[in-house]
Amino acid sequence: MDVLLKILQIVFSIIVVSLSAYGLITRDYQLNFLTILFLGLFMLTLGIKEFQRESKFYGWLLIGVFLFSVFVSIQGFLYRPS
Repeated sequence: MDVLLKILQIVFSIIVVSLSAYGLITRDYQLNFLTILFLGLFMLTLGIKEFQRESKFYGWLLIGVFLFSVFVSIQGFLYRPS
């Protein structure tokens, strides 16, 4: 389980950095909702790792950040300009 979380963290962080770099270089910010979604998934993996370390406060905090970022990502997808 630990190795899987580490792989997911690396994959999600590479996706976030790639999407952010793409947005900065091209000045095309239409994919920001995906960046926020993958950043939230990264926070979810961090929260699960904190629960495994018996650190409940930071685990719940990171889960809350994950839920908020998924909400913001869905809002950004639904209400993006054409």
